[in-house]
Amino acid sequence: MGFIVSIYNTVFYDPLLNGLIFLIKVVPFHDVGIAVIVLTVIVKFIIFPFQHRAIITQRKMKELEPELKRIKEKHKKDSQEQARKTMELYRRHGVNPFSSFVTVLIQLPIFIALYKIFIVGVNFDPSQIYSFISIPKYINVHFLGIIDMTQKSYVLAALAGISQFFQMKLAIPPVKKAVPGERSFKNDLARSMSMQAKYIMPAFIFFIAIKFSSAMALYWTTMNIFAIIHESIVRRMAKKNIHSVPKNNGKAIKDNRIID
Repeated sequence: MGFIVSIYNTVFYDPLLNGLIFLIKVVPFHDVGIAVIVLTVIVKFIIFPFQHRAIITQRKMKELEPELKRIKEKHKKDSQEQARKTMELYRRHGVNPFSSFVTVLIQLPIFIALYKIFIVGVNFDPSQIYSFISIPKYINVHFLGIIDMTQKSYVLAALAGISQFFQMKLAIPPVKKAVPGERSFKNDLARSMSMQAKYIMPAFIFFIAIKFSSAMALYWTTMNIFAIIHESIVRRMAKKNIHSVPKNNGKAIKDNRIID
């Protein structure tokens, strides 16, 4: 267990801790809040390829839903054939259904490390600091001269919850309303999970944020804003690609098929 903790500290905790200390030293006014924002953006850019792939995969899977539905209906009595055809469809379109899970696995240890850093505050342990990194003589814990990063903040907690709501709303596609006579447990479950993700998750983030220092809430808010911008760009590019599809006698050509 000690070996695992040592590896974890070496790979995640120590680099992030030293990165934060370095940023506090170089950012304007040695503002801890600005350093947290910059560190969050750097972390997001490091894991950006994984997140981007996950978002693209989600959009592709959404586009493939009609084809998946046809496969399920055609092979509803043969689950093995259904699974085989589904994986063939995914491979044909370059879709990895497990990419979102991989992204979560990558983000989780980073989040835990940042949580440990922020909960300790600016009481840095010299034994965990690299020899080429020095602790700034002056550290400004008041973000923009207003919010104390070592204390909880209802304002930042609210921003974390609100930004989480918009991020979830953008990331999770709306579930179609049930058509009378076509309701199913699966559709009802999907609708329920979607509602919980959009409304319960932001509330959960808010209550978690007010339990810890403002640095955690600021990190979460910055992460959500980054994700919202990223998702918006991907959506805009997808729409642009759709609108750029050539027309044939007033009909669009898609996947070598003419559609209305």
